Amino acid sequence: MTEKEEQILHQTEQFVQEKLTGEASGHDWWHIGRVRNLAKRIATEEGADSFVCQLTALLHDIADEKIAGTEEAGLAQVQAWLDEQEVEHSVQETVLHIIKHMSYKGGTQLDVQLTLEGQVVQDADRLDAIGAIGIARTMAFSGNKGRLIHDPNLTVRENMTLEEYRSGKDTAILHFYEKLLKLKELMNTETAKKLAAERHVFLENYLEQFYAEWEGKR
Repeated sequence: MTEKEEQILHQTEQFVQEKLTGEASGHDWWHIGRVRNLAKRIATEEGADSFVCQLTALLHDIADEKIAGTEEAGLAQVQAWLDEQEVEHSVQETVLHIIKHMSYKGGTQLDVQLTLEGQVVQDADRLDAIGAIGIARTMAFSGNKGRLIHDPNLTVRENMTLEEYRSGKDTAILHFYEKLLKLKELMNTETAKKLAAERHVFLENYLEQFYAEWEGKR
């Protein structure tokens, strides 16, 4: 990695930390840091461009409409930042394409083809949504949005539109079935698949314990 690339990453880290510190929905600065570290690890093992992967990981939630208000406004912020940092045009296009298409969005973007760098960052972001961290983030997000932990009268929604997915008509536990438990099979890289397998088992064990406690059996 060049000295200029190192400087861009350092400046971007400060920019994102200022933007997202204290954000309470599970998309805070610490989430960004974890995704960056995972992306860096996966990029090294899979032979991807580490600079592109780290830069995208750092910026990916700046464009999230839950943070920016709208995806368009968020992407404009990312574009402006990349311009300010004088990032090469080809790299800008790559970063923006990944950010625009990496999100799960209720399973509505499963057919989008990503570059290796896009696959790496997508895997890193999805890994942070499962396992112990994923459970904690789900509970934090549900609490932030005023959603229940569990309601046994509600059923899992399948084949949702993006609007239905984001309607809030779910619970923390339903989110396991509508997203978290599906992510293991959606990993792109071999490195992420290995990491996801262990985190997926943790989700299953948690649910087993949860239902047992819910019924007063444990």
